[in-house]
Amino acid sequence: MPKAPQSRAFFLVGPTASGKTAVAQKLAELRGAEILSADSMLVYKGMDIGTAKPSREERLRVRYWGVDVVSPSESYNVACFMEEARRCFESAAAARKEVLVVGGTGLYIKALLAGLDELPSAAPESRERWQRVLQREGVEGLRGALETLAPSWLAALPESDRTNGRRLIRALELVESGVREPPRSWTAVKPSCLVTGLAMARAALVVRMESRVHAMYDGGLLDEVRFLLDRGWNPACTAAQAIGYAEAIACVRGQLTRDEAMRLTAQRTRQLAKRQMTWFRHQVAVSWVEVTPTMAVDDISARVLADWGRNGPQPVML
Repeated sequence: MPKAPQSRAFFLVGPTASGKTAVAQKLAELRGAEILSADSMLVYKGMDIGTAKPSREERLRVRYWGVDVVSPSESYNVACFMEEARRCFESAAAARKEVLVVGGTGLYIKALLAGLDELPSAAPESRERWQRVLQREGVEGLRGALETLAPSWLAALPESDRTNGRRLIRALELVESGVREPPRSWTAVKPSCLVTGLAMARAALVVRMESRVHAMYDGGLLDEVRFLLDRGWNPACTAAQAIGYAEAIACVRGQLTRDEAMRLTAQRTRQLAKRQMTWFRHQVAVSWVEVTPTMAVDDISARVLADWGRNGPQPVML
């Protein structure tokens, strides 16, 4: 059972490319706070360009947690994130600093707000088997398997999770290990906490995402991928299937042209942003701050700060 909430944090959530990182950096510097990244891809060392990771200079000015935690070939899950969160809050409390939780990985956010059930680790052979199903049959194959093995699990999952290959694989692993119902952090019950989120009009966000993809390729994403592959990175591992990296690997191997890889990356990024917004609207109580691409970081930061002032820091379950 999760412990009673003893710590509090200010939250900033929202879809990819909405501007969370720049605003969080600004506010962390202003308040002398530390940042806990709730982004499942920022944990991987060496995956910098394709994840839009905060720069080295930014991380010298603000202490980040949940960034560069494991190598790309290692596994990382929400339980690992919660361990990192505990270290973060203990360190910040000792230093008398605030914690800003920033990111778009909904499961990480909800685990902090609602607590995390203890779950068995994945059996490697089970994960590999379901990953092969995903490669052969797509998410439809995984969804059909879960409906056959545990229809109550599938019914309990939020709509966004039913199209999430990684989540379906984890669900199948848990079902096979004997877990009878989804953990609380997966279900559609909203925690009562109110967190702050950045929302941008869909058309503007799409333009911003496409610009980010171009910037990543112009900034050396393919070279970054070559560097990782030359050092034994397994293209079949979870990190290598991340948006941007799977396409870049295919481009490096001559399976896609640069333009095709960029187009597929932009498409997958749009799909991710849609899933993120759906998830947040159904899973967490969010106070949305409407922003536009032309708004200055200072202006957005002031609006976020005002929202935090109205709602206060939220309790976290560690």
